[in-house]
Formats: sequence, structure tokens, C-alpha cells
Amino acid sequence: MRCLVNARNRTIAVANGKIVRPAGRFDIVVDALDADIRPGLINAHDHLHRNHYGRLGEPPYRNAGHWAGDIQSRYRRRIAEGRRRSRREALLAGAWKNLFAGVTTVVHHDPWEADFDRHFPLQVVPVRSADSVHNADNLDRIDRGRPYCLHVAEGTDSGAAEEVHELYDRGLLTSQLIAVHGVGFDTGGIERFVASGAALVWCPTSNMFLFGKTAPQALLQSGVDVLLGSDSLLTGKGNLLDEIRFARAQGSLSDAQLEDAVGATPARRLGLPVPSLEIGADANLVLLEKPLLEAGTDDIALVMVDGLPRLAKPDLVPSLQQFAQDGEQITVGSVTRWANLRTQRDSTGEMHV
Repeated sequence: MRCLVNARNRTIAVANGKIVRPAGRFDIVVDALDADIRPGLINAHDHLHRNHYGRLGEPPYRNAGHWAGDIQSRYRRRIAEGRRRSRREALLAGAWKNLFAGVTTVVHHDPWEADFDRHFPLQVVPVRSADSVHNADNLDRIDRGRPYCLHVAEGTDSGAAEEVHELYDRGLLTSQLIAVHGVGFDTGGIERFVASGAALVWCPTSNMFLFGKTAPQALLQSGVDVLLGSDSLLTGKGNLLDEIRFARAQGSLSDAQLEDAVGATPARRLGLPVPSLEIGADANLVLLEKPLLEAGTDDIALVMVDGLPRLAKPDLVPSLQQFAQDGEQITVGSVTRWANLRTQRDSTGEMHV
């Protein structure tokens, strides 16, 4: 299946999951001259199976453990009801939240799910993760030659601040660490973290909801690699586009750093191909009707994952030809899009329903 997308900024051709030269015959031609095409976004932190609960908590909290204990008591009925949803339905709720924001690749900060290998519409990064330095018995067995994700200093008390020092003492504060949150870092912790070469995943709206503060500006502006994550809707405000706009308003990162935080930086730290529109690159693409740093969900016109149309504005659906019948309308918040869950690519590169 060969697809040509004529966007406002350039024309991109796709075949067998890759960007190819825009020449020859195409099975599908999409004209979207009021939108720009760019590589799909990378969300460096989510818990895909927890997005259907909505925000839970009565903040502020001292640390993540304080929050977790409170909601288990305060919202036990609501949590029990949410757990009755099938695992696949819960994971897909997280997938569509991300796809509606132009995310084509996500880090699921939990154990690998079998559903990720069974026609999942979103690319999930197979990266080792643990909850925290206090709640992971297998930390010392982590392969330190590969990236690993860990919640670090998720809180404002002395215990949160101490976590980076404990990681240092255990030899786990390395350049392969991708630390999530970093709210409670003290001055010494920032110095050790920067010296280690570790990276930070910044989830500002989740942090502000729980603790009324986020990662220190001294950390964000220290030169460390910063990746952006949405966290789940248990604590995050919305999707990755909401996170981008909120982060931009804080003024801690330049516009170029913010764009890199959802693209080149997580790709490099996670060992993924660099997001690109060049020939031969993976066809993970999004069409945006506004500049990325200003865009909201309603500005997403088309999302392609592995060269397959996954999300589209209703007026583009007729252009998708045979794909159109494979999808259905889905509404997230106030935005409705055509969504394709069924079409898949087999090992030969052929597409099937």
C-alpha cells in the first residue's frame, strides 16, 4: 500500500511503513494543505492502563506514597469500578489518549503487556522500569548497559530528596538512568544527578497537581537531557500537547529544547530511530494545523503509526479509501476523530484487516 500526503510544508510518500520518494503511483492520496506534517511525538512517561480513572486525590501530598495510600482509601469504590474494565480496554484508553495528541511512541512505565504484541495501535518502547528505589527488589539486577526508567524524588519531603543519594550509594545513578519527576531534588542531589549523565523525564502538570511544585529550575536548566511525559490521567492534566503548552508557560526550557523533549532527546536516550521526514525513516507521522508548541487536540488532522492511518479528521476520511471502512468515530473530551484499530501490517509488510 502506497500513500501520498500533500501537506502545507511538504509532500511525504509512505510505503511499507517507511518514508519513500514521492514518485510513481499511489493507492491513497491525502490533501491537507492547511496542516504541516512532522514526525509523531514521543511520550516518555505514561501508565497506559490507568488513564480511564480520571484524576484522583485531595492534594497537596508529601510524596507519591502518601498520595497512593490516600486514594486507595478515599476512592476505593471508584478504583474498584475502574478495575472491572478489561485490561485491553484500559490499555486502549491510554493509547487513544496519546494518539489524539499526535503521539506515535510511548514509554509505558510498567511491566510489558501481551496486548502490545497483539495489534496495538501505538508503538510502545520496550524499556526496563521500576516504581522507585524503595519499591523495586530487582533494581540491583538491572542491565546497566541499557536504559532504565525509575520514579525519583517524586515528592517534597526529605525522603524524596534522599532518593537520588541512595541511588548514588547503590551505584544506580548512571548515564543509563531515565529518572521520572525529580521534584524533590536538593542542591547536592542536582549536582550528583548532573555529574552522572542521567536524563530527566519532566511531567509538570502531574507534579503541580500532587505537590504544588515541579522539578527545580536549577535542574531543568542544568544541561541535563530533559524528556517530556504526560503521566496518566490519575494525576496528569491531559495529554502530551497539554504538557507541552504548560511546560512552555513555565519558561524553564527554550522552544527548541521543548520540541526536542518530545522527539530527538527521548529517541536518543531510549535507543530509538531519530524522528525524521527523510527518505528511509519510519513513517510515524502527524499532521498539525497549528505549530506544535501551540497545538491542542483539535489541531490534530492525521496520525500515522508504522505507515498506517490511525486517526483522522472526518473530512480526510474519504481520502483514506479502503481504510475508511476499517475505522469508527471515537470522541475524547470534546474532539471526535475517525480511529482505525483493525488494520495491521504482517511480517512481510503487507496490510490486513
